[in-house]
Parts: sequence; structure tokens; C-alpha cells
Amino acid sequence: MTAQRTVLAAALVTALGGCAWFGSSKAPKPLDLGANVVNLPVRQAWKLSLPSVKDVNLRAHVQGDDVILAAADGTVVSINAANGRENWRGQVGKKLQTGVGADGRLAAVVTIGNELVVLDAGSKLWSQTLGASSFTAPLVAGGRVFVLTADRSVTAFDAQNGARLWTQRRDGEPLVLRQQGVLMPYGNTLLVGLSGRLVGMNPDNGNVQWEAPLASPRGTNDVERLVDLVGPASRVGNAICARAFQASVGCVDANSGRTAWAQTAKGAVGIASDAEYVFGTESNGIVQAWNIADGEKRWSVDRFQHRKLTAPLVLGRAVVTADESGLVHLLSKRDGSHLNRLNTDGTGVAVAPVVAADTLVVVTQGGGIYGFRPD
Repeated sequence: MTAQRTVLAAALVTALGGCAWFGSSKAPKPLDLGANVVNLPVRQAWKLSLPSVKDVNLRAHVQGDDVILAAADGTVVSINAANGRENWRGQVGKKLQTGVGADGRLAAVVTIGNELVVLDAGSKLWSQTLGASSFTAPLVAGGRVFVLTADRSVTAFDAQNGARLWTQRRDGEPLVLRQQGVLMPYGNTLLVGLSGRLVGMNPDNGNVQWEAPLASPRGTNDVERLVDLVGPASRVGNAICARAFQASVGCVDANSGRTAWAQTAKGAVGIASDAEYVFGTESNGIVQAWNIADGEKRWSVDRFQHRKLTAPLVLGRAVVTADESGLVHLLSKRDGSHLNRLNTDGTGVAVAPVVAADTLVVVTQGGGIYGFRPD
């Protein structure tokens, strides 16, 4: 399959998948959540704004006390989460497909023209044209920039000058998801989600060190057989936990490269975990917790059914998720009970919430950036 056909297939899967979890115009209405009883006081500490981030495949990247964000128009900004002040702001000059990946200084994004662009403190350092679209934020680590593209190629570039270091391509199912996948470091191993497997690669040359299956392709057509891993994944010690699209949630021992467990789960966004539990939001709005050691189900709550939820975030004693109406929900990680509910601008939360400098950072589709802290 050519790169062009792969991208078209990806767009098709997005449209078909959207029918599964967005629902039709006759979809059931979400339940009334009732009055917000505050069991965990939280206040808005600061607010900033970006151009719209709607309809672009972006994420919030945390680097120490900073959060690096990008907007659809090519704006990239670094914010100190402690005080809500901008460290720097840059402009790629082209509309973005995905981003942002960063280290302490460099930030990387991919444009809709399949151009990888690297910024140094907001100023363009270099760019390279990719052979296919990318829907996963680049990874900047160890003096290199790693990119996962829609033809299931992984490419490494020199972070300082953009020289192409190596490319490894993996054949797989003909369709890919038009959303964030898994691309993350673990020690001196590059972790990549490829066709339902978490793959450990040597970052120096791309050689595969191990593969751990979390789901296997099934069904009679390409859409039914799609099992790509979706981000964000989570790491606790040597346990890397991730979701396979509409198939399963599971954890892998990254030291041995073996699958610890996998449980059937019907979700379309990534997961979060702590030392005890793995948390996920299912496509029907149910929030689920599994035991991180063996995958045993611990609790689930159904009061968010028919709401499109983001991937969750573990924050202190809370699990945080947000929805398409712009509400941010704080649940007890022990049993899923209600702790608080926060309001934003009503345009819908665009990316999974993140935490930096003891601040909960929420980004809306309208470009609102909110910093919340416990009272």
C-alpha cells in the first residue's frame, strides 16, 4: 500500500470509528450530573489562550515545570505551569497535523504537508519532509527526534541538524488510526505501538529487541481488524500499560518484553496508571479501573455514559477526565466516587489533561489553557 492510500485509509477509519463513539443525531442524551458537591476543593490559578486547536491531532507535552502546546495554525508555546507565564512562543508558519514532542529546549511538530519541523526556544531550527503523514507527536530524546508515520515507519533524525539517521518500516494491517499512537522512551529502549503490539527498538539503529502483543487483528474486514495502540500510554516502574483501539487494555514488562496481562476493553483513547491501578475511559463513557498487577477489574462508574471523554490522568487521590462539553471531572481513584467538577469555556476539552508544577493543565478546542490547583 502506498503512503497516500494509507493516509486515505486512516481518514476512513477516523470517520467510521467516529460513528462508533460520537454517535448519531439520535444518540441518547448524557445523564444529568446534578449539583456539583465539592469534595476536593480546586481553584483556577491562571488562564492563557492559543489559536484554536480543534480538528488537529495535538497533545500537551510536559517537561519538568513546563507544558509545551501547539495550535492548528502552527503556533507553538512553552508555558511555566507554576505561574502561567510563557517561556517562549514560536510560529511554524504552516498548519499542523500533529505535535508536540519536546525535551528541555527543542520542540517538534509535523505539518499537514508531512513536514517535520523542529524549533529551538521557539525559533525554527530545521525541517525535513516525511514520506507519509504522521498522527503521533514526535519524540525528542537523547539528541534525536523520532517519528512514527502512517506507513508504520519509524525514523530517527539528529536533533541538531535534521540528518536522517535510520528508518525501519513494519508491514501490518492496511489501515491505521488518524490519532495519537504510542512512541515513548524506556531507559535505552524506544517503545513503539505497531499493529496491536508494543515493540521495543534499539534507538541507535531501529533494530527490534522485543515485541509484546496486547491485541491481535480479528474480523472479516480491514476496519474490524484494526488494533493499533493509542496514546497516551503510561509507565510505572517497568510496567508499560497501553490500550489497543476498541480491543483491549494491558500491561507489558519492559525489562523482559513480555505481556503481563491484557483485558478486553472497548475504548478509543489512551489510559493512565499509578502503582495500584490502570484507569481507562471507554467509548460508551464508562470509567474503568483495573489492578495493575494482574488486570483484575476493580471498579467502574457509568454516570458519564454518552459523553465523549478524554484519556484519564492520575493526580494525587483523583482520576481526572474531561468531556466534549468542556467539563473536567475529578473522581476518587479508590472507587470512582465524585470529588469535583470544573468548568472551562464550553468548547470541549481538546487533549488529555496533564499535570506540571502541581498544576492541572486543561486545553480546550477553542484554545483556552487553564491552570487549576487544589485550594
